[in-house]
Amino acid sequence: MISKKNNISPKLIVCLAVCLFCLNTKAQSVKVVQSGPKIVNIVNFIRLLEPRDAKITQDVLYQTVVKQVEIMKKYHLGGTFLLQYDAFMDKRYQTLLAGLPKGTFEIGAWWEIPQPLVENAGMKWRGRYPWDWRANIGFSTGYTPAEREKIIDVYFTDFKKIFGYYPKTVASWFIDAYSLNYMYEKYHIVASANCKDQYGTDGYTLWGGYWNQAYYPSKINSYMPAQHADKQIPVPIFRLLGSDPVRQYDTGLGSTRQGVITLEPVYKFGGGDSTWVNWFFKSFTDEKSLGFNYTQAGQENSFTWDAMKKGFELQMPLIAKLRNEHKIRVETMEQSGTWFKKNYKVTPATSFTVTKDIEGSDLKTAWFNSRFYRVNILWEHNTLRIRDIHLFDEAFPSIYETQAATSNECIFYTLPIVDGYIWSRRNQIAGLRIKAMVDGKEVPVEGGEPKFTNTQGTLHISWPLTTVDGSLEMEMTEGTLKMNLISKAKLDWYFDLNIAATAAAKLPFQNINATNVECKFENTSYKLKAVKGTFSKPDNGAVLRLKPLMNSIILNTADTK
Repeated sequence: MISKKNNISPKLIVCLAVCLFCLNTKAQSVKVVQSGPKIVNIVNFIRLLEPRDAKITQDVLYQTVVKQVEIMKKYHLGGTFLLQYDAFMDKRYQTLLAGLPKGTFEIGAWWEIPQPLVENAGMKWRGRYPWDWRANIGFSTGYTPAEREKIIDVYFTDFKKIFGYYPKTVASWFIDAYSLNYMYEKYHIVASANCKDQYGTDGYTLWGGYWNQAYYPSKINSYMPAQHADKQIPVPIFRLLGSDPVRQYDTGLGSTRQGVITLEPVYKFGGGDSTWVNWFFKSFTDEKSLGFNYTQAGQENSFTWDAMKKGFELQMPLIAKLRNEHKIRVETMEQSGTWFKKNYKVTPATSFTVTKDIEGSDLKTAWFNSRFYRVNILWEHNTLRIRDIHLFDEAFPSIYETQAATSNECIFYTLPIVDGYIWSRRNQIAGLRIKAMVDGKEVPVEGGEPKFTNTQGTLHISWPLTTVDGSLEMEMTEGTLKMNLISKAKLDWYFDLNIAATAAAKLPFQNINATNVECKFENTSYKLKAVKGTFSKPDNGAVLRLKPLMNSIILNTADTK
């Protein structure tokens, strides 16, 4: 009953209720999304022998795994142990690992190919040692598709004889798509993993891919994210090693191979350094991330316990503490793969952002990935550089899907638009930089602290400017990259792509038109299209200019044809 004392009519109450409902609905439609789960897989890879160093005996390798198990049990941490074929055929590893609690620990396959596996598959071993790490010997890429099937069948059959089931996780520095699809269709694997992005390290190049977290690969290219469910292998590939989101990309500029700055506990600057480890996990847990964030801890036993002891004993209690505080989820890779498949039918959009670097550095960065492209932005000394843009195309084939590798090195690429590593030299750093004409002079546009927010599959970056009173608003969605400069004052701004003089021959640009850039890389043609804004070739030494229309730039990263 409505009180006459309040003098409020029923119609007015209904009207107010409708208005409140509409306002609430509108607010929900632009609701800021909290960061998704932070997932940590502790994954240790196991080799039976290490021919590269006579001091690393089989017993040294075994005792390394014993210590890893001991420390993980001490802190009640589960994880994944992945074994080479000859390692799981060894009685000591069978006894050690089979006794671990199921559900907390997982035993899977580390997909490097040793001599016993090849010979048991009825083939002749071509290696220099019983395990040879060259791409055409010790990896599936070195064998024909028919040979790969034989090798897979022997591994899975013998694994089941010993452990009573087929492995659900199969990982390696790289696995070809043919092998992955065969393992999925015949043995129903649920998760895989490959190496972090790197250039030339150990003779293996994986460059321009889905930078972190996990993706569904193309059926014809295991490194390339697929755009459509019917073109993908439905096995998520997680990126290994916990790459430094700020420094790893640039390390080794001007040399033939990158250095390594990762969570691996053997590295003095990286996973073995308390300052770096604490910074990495603080960024990992506290920074906002789109979709979910992921990292892999652990180490291959080839590095030995003496080398990894400090970093391993530093990381495990910290990971346990973060788990107990409900800041991270510690899972087996099989559990993470199952979760991923339940939540994502195609590769999701994700991000990894850093607003506060290690003490003494003002660097900040944002990585964004989707099934269509990746982009990386770096802030340094109040300036902004788009360090990397690579496009993804499920029709871009890998040569390893139909033929065996003949080189001792292995190369996987995607489609470059901006490459701040390969197109750089130490004194000439490539990238798209934002500039403006002020009083007839070209100046870098400068600003303050970027702010990151996530809204329903979108990473939004707001960068307050000091060059002009205003801000650069950037929005990364699954298939577009948008940039909008908001200011009451007029500013003639644009992005210029500069590269090292020696990198000109590596550029993919064929034609630069107002509305698109026509590219060709590895015999594949593709385009970057501007929905708003224009491309041109300036006369100031830059190789490409991207200019806004009415203070706005919109790039179509989904339609590359």
